[in-house]
Amino acid sequence: MNDIAHNLAQVRDKISAAASRCGRLSEEVTLLAVSKTKPASAVEEAMAAGQRAFGENYVQEGVEKIRFFQDKGVTDLQWHFIGPLQSNKSRLVAEHFDWCHTVDRLKIATRLSEQRPAHLPPLNVLIQVNISDEQSKSGIEPEAIDALAAEVSALPNLCLRGLMAIPAPETEYDKQFAVAQQMAVAFARLKTHYPTVDTLSLGMSDDMEAAIAAGSTMVRIGTAIFGARDYTKNKEL
Repeated sequence: MNDIAHNLAQVRDKISAAASRCGRLSEEVTLLAVSKTKPASAVEEAMAAGQRAFGENYVQEGVEKIRFFQDKGVTDLQWHFIGPLQSNKSRLVAEHFDWCHTVDRLKIATRLSEQRPAHLPPLNVLIQVNISDEQSKSGIEPEAIDALAAEVSALPNLCLRGLMAIPAPETEYDKQFAVAQQMAVAFARLKTHYPTVDTLSLGMSDDMEAAIAAGSTMVRIGTAIFGARDYTKNKEL
């Protein structure tokens, strides 16, 4: 078993254990492997170990990987854009990705809908929430979720699937859980209004257990699977 396959097995075990501790099934939690800054060969190793959902933070890098696998005839991968999205790069996301986790304003949502090719299914989108009220982070205030959700759900080429958040780093489990619980409450409320809403993208390597306990349905794990990243190689920074 190679390192990536071994790492994936360990992460899956942690997800299963965390789900079991709170009375959930591991199948309720999707593992999104964050492959940013990693080569296509690393994605191939993860694919060989059964991974199919991948997250990318940088538009051009993600598009290059998507095209690489399309050219090889690989059609069963799911690509999620999880980084901040600038208006001038919305078309590339609309044309190539299956999901966008970082919708935080109507302008971006409208562009994604208008630029989504007619031959593709609606783009799955999540509303990003700034749950920790960090000035440096993207995302809307929790109080603004309902208004933006109503606007996004009305756009013809988008499918509103739920919420995403990147909480401020916190080492204590109780504090991690408290923040995750706030997101879970917002998610539960949103689900009552929109039948398509089924995804809470919450939890990374350091707070995954608390996120799962609170009700996350998708965790975003990168370094624990692919190893440390070399950001100097990315041209989009």
